[in-house]
Amino acid sequence: MYRNEYPRPQFARNQWGNLNGVWQYTFDDENKGFQEKWYKNKENFNDTINVPFVYQSQLSGVEDKSVHEIIWYYRQFEYNKQEDTLCMLHFGAVDYHTTVYVNGELVGEHEGGHTSFSFDITHYVNEGENSLAIRVYDPIEDELIPRGKQFWESESRGIWYTNSLGIWQTVWLENVPKKNLSKVSFTPNVDKGTITMDFKVSEATIEATLNYKIYLEGKLLINDRVEIYDTSFSREVDLLNNKIFRSNFHEAGWLWTPENPVLFDVEFVLEDKNIVLDEVSSYFGMRKIHTEKGMTFLNNRPYYQKLILDQGYWPEGLLTAPTDDDYVKDIELSKQMGFNGCRKHQKVEDPRFLYWADKLGYLVWGECASAPSYSNEAVNRLTCEWMEIIERDYNHPSIVTWVPLNESWGVPNIHGDKQQQSFSKSMYYFLHSIDTTRLVISNDGWEMTETDICAIHNYAHGQKNEIKKYHHFKETLRTVENLINIPPVKWDIFASGSDYKGQPILLTEFGGIGYKIGEQSGWGYTSVENEEQFIEDYSRIMDAIYSSTALWGYCYTQLTDVEQEINGLLTYDRKPKVSLEKIKEINDQYYPERIYIKL
Repeated sequence: MYRNEYPRPQFARNQWGNLNGVWQYTFDDENKGFQEKWYKNKENFNDTINVPFVYQSQLSGVEDKSVHEIIWYYRQFEYNKQEDTLCMLHFGAVDYHTTVYVNGELVGEHEGGHTSFSFDITHYVNEGENSLAIRVYDPIEDELIPRGKQFWESESRGIWYTNSLGIWQTVWLENVPKKNLSKVSFTPNVDKGTITMDFKVSEATIEATLNYKIYLEGKLLINDRVEIYDTSFSREVDLLNNKIFRSNFHEAGWLWTPENPVLFDVEFVLEDKNIVLDEVSSYFGMRKIHTEKGMTFLNNRPYYQKLILDQGYWPEGLLTAPTDDDYVKDIELSKQMGFNGCRKHQKVEDPRFLYWADKLGYLVWGECASAPSYSNEAVNRLTCEWMEIIERDYNHPSIVTWVPLNESWGVPNIHGDKQQQSFSKSMYYFLHSIDTTRLVISNDGWEMTETDICAIHNYAHGQKNEIKKYHHFKETLRTVENLINIPPVKWDIFASGSDYKGQPILLTEFGGIGYKIGEQSGWGYTSVENEEQFIEDYSRIMDAIYSSTALWGYCYTQLTDVEQEINGLLTYDRKPKVSLEKIKEINDQYYPERIYIKL
């Protein structure tokens, strides 16, 4: 088994080659690979691994949980050179520091474990057979690396999961014309009914022509062309084009929502004197998210978010989904339970998941892995990763919120430390400065500074027989004043010097009912013995949520069991623990009439 689907569906070309599959590998525990120039000789690689699965996973074919900090990969590949074409080597994600050699020559390095990167290897490849060697370094005890839920010991425990080292998303080659469309960013304006496209092209493309066509469900809406006089340019396109329903964009049925995930298909053709230089296909969605009057609005209408916490781990592949269908399955199961989105927790997910979230209609809160400790180096690393996250994922309509910090991880003294508070605020403004289309939560859980949503974590609902504790939990959720002034943990809701400013309040972690299936062992925030007790406890907790006149959405913990955590609605291998219909029936208790009371 290997991942063979097209890895970048929002910017697709036809000429590409998948490099997933069987590679050779070796560990470098003595760190002598550089000195001995392992990248020049395949004889240094005696074992095999299935890429893109990390060596700790079952699907890698290795399944070694022991700690190693350096791994080398090696494979050979065939390449046929084409005139006026660049050979691009792409990596979906490699954890953490990557050094790449082609035919024994260094082509580049990349730092960051969760984002995509590429190298132009045109001048390194030969006609016919070539070699590719990769060194990956992940210092396991470096507390300044954004590692999220990855544990620094060989056995996972608590809220920490198996560590991952190495390639964990697709590696692929792409033939790109020297005169090419390098990038396009889509920025929808729902109020005006327009889409703005920001283009970048290669230097050699000036004086060529870019033709673009926009389709909706196969119907051609826009057919236009641009004469290119610079490497960067923009076009704003009126999609409605004076249609009769222009005054009500909703009635056109053209807005992206979880209930109606409308996508516009786009074809780009770059030409010079009627000769086709480059062809790219893409898509976008018309979607707007904003806050007002203590509520979140989707496309200018109040929208109650019912999210599920999703760790993005699989028993066979760890961070890597075994197949593309597994992304579809997670989304469909979530929607069957009445959830309209997820918060991807401490992980930047594969673009294939985001593609299916766009296609199937599923809100996503994007979150980056946190570093355990604070320092200038940690700040730099996290900021660089976020720049690459926005660069890669900006065009996905499903992503409505960015979460750069969680529960003060990496900023442990944020309550009173002005420097760490400044970092939290700077992340809020930094993300808004490069992405105006989404909300930002600066420190999900507690001790927030600047934030678009007041995001609170509260697991203090207790067991069924802890009546006093449950009533206190319910009372803390009942009003805005209680939510802000009665924190469920020892940390205040806002850091010192920051105050609640009327933002929508969402309960973004709670629940975590532990339910053991079969012989598994583990823990949850509460525990039940059977399906009947699970449904009863879930209903009890959700009743407290829906009784609140102040909450504007929630994120339940969590979608699946993960290793020693048995607090999922699904088992680790995605089998429902209880009736999906019953969960949906409980989730559907929310009555939209409450919206209009606030309005």
